[in-house]
Amino acid sequence: MNGSDVVVIGAGVAGIQAAMDLANHNIHVWLIEREPTIGGHMGMLDKTFPTNDCSMCILSPKMAEVGRHPNITLLTLAEVEKIEGTAGNFTVTITKYPRYIREADCTGCGDCVNICPVEVYNKFDAGIGVRKAIYKPHAQVVPNLVVKDNLHCIECGLCYDVCGKNAVLHLDEDRVQTLTVPAAAVVIATGYTLFDAQKKSQFGYLRYPDVITSIEFERMINAGGPTFGEVRRLSNGKTPKSVVFIQCVGSRDVSAGRNLCSCVCCMYALKNSMLIKEHYPDTEVTILYNDLRAYGKGYEEYAERAKQMGVAIIRAFPGEVQQAKNNLVLPLEDTETGEFKNLEADLVVLSVGMEPEPDTIRLAKSLGLPLDANNFLSSADMKLDPAGTIQPGIYIAGAAVAPKDIPDSVISGGAAAMKATIDSYASEAQQ
Repeated sequence: MNGSDVVVIGAGVAGIQAAMDLANHNIHVWLIEREPTIGGHMGMLDKTFPTNDCSMCILSPKMAEVGRHPNITLLTLAEVEKIEGTAGNFTVTITKYPRYIREADCTGCGDCVNICPVEVYNKFDAGIGVRKAIYKPHAQVVPNLVVKDNLHCIECGLCYDVCGKNAVLHLDEDRVQTLTVPAAAVVIATGYTLFDAQKKSQFGYLRYPDVITSIEFERMINAGGPTFGEVRRLSNGKTPKSVVFIQCVGSRDVSAGRNLCSCVCCMYALKNSMLIKEHYPDTEVTILYNDLRAYGKGYEEYAERAKQMGVAIIRAFPGEVQQAKNNLVLPLEDTETGEFKNLEADLVVLSVGMEPEPDTIRLAKSLGLPLDANNFLSSADMKLDPAGTIQPGIYIAGAAVAPKDIPDSVISGGAAAMKATIDSYASEAQQ
């Protein structure tokens, strides 16, 4: 630990890229992640556009490399409380929350998970599936450790008995820890959260079981998810014969206070519509959009592929979703033809937009970093210094800056790492 270290806050794909770039320049990195595993939202996805490559096939090797890199100290279940000092001489205060596992002894075998009798809401599966009170969020977690949920643990004692390493701790045996780390620079890559679809009550989310969000659909169609890749209606468990995607839920919506485009929604709806057609060729798939924003390399061709596969793409915004006897009804106006119609669907998927993480806003206010009109972090200069901030030595990356897709987040993480590298080298030269 020395003053030329760099702290990276957030271990999604942008934070992972920043940490790896820094570590490969022989800089020691403290990678801080509040969840039990690194990987962020990308680990929840099935495929990535526009190549439809497996998401975890891309991410998992990066996660494993971070976990074994000698220049990276990984702290999961940890949060940054405050950052003090100036460029080249920061002191970062970190709170490390208990895992209730003796980390040096846990092998991640999962025997304790299998025997646990308690099942609760699974955040990683977006509520589509359940997890145990002692659990791993998914099979490819880094670090490969379980975590015990002290809120739902009933202290039945089964996990203590089955663990051959005696690695499971009682709930009163571990404590919150506070660490202080000197650093030359800090990279903030705290990612995003998703718009709360309940705020758009006209779509019936949580009122009708067959109205789900895009992230719930991602977990459903993922082969490693709770339904093993099978798309199901939550009302009866049957395969839907018609699926409708509603775009711009929590994006480009002044009434919801979200007047920005979330960048990825059109593309992930196209991706998921094609995955449905590949799995279930006879299922009718419709996308209701405001404007189709396929702006990246190969993205327009990707949209054309969806049309060729039989996906109906209609420029329309529906009214209030209604429950019929056996399905849902969406009243809408096709704004290209002027036709009014009632569209029937077995399953409705809401393409929810990105919002800034509340913890990002808290951290920004404590550091005096400005936020933009939508509460994302503001760059020092979007054109000339997109990774910089008004505070020298503090850099920003990924979707904490603005809604970004995976390639843009990776580029952003690399840019922030290179800026932090300069500060680290300068600090080391002065020591």
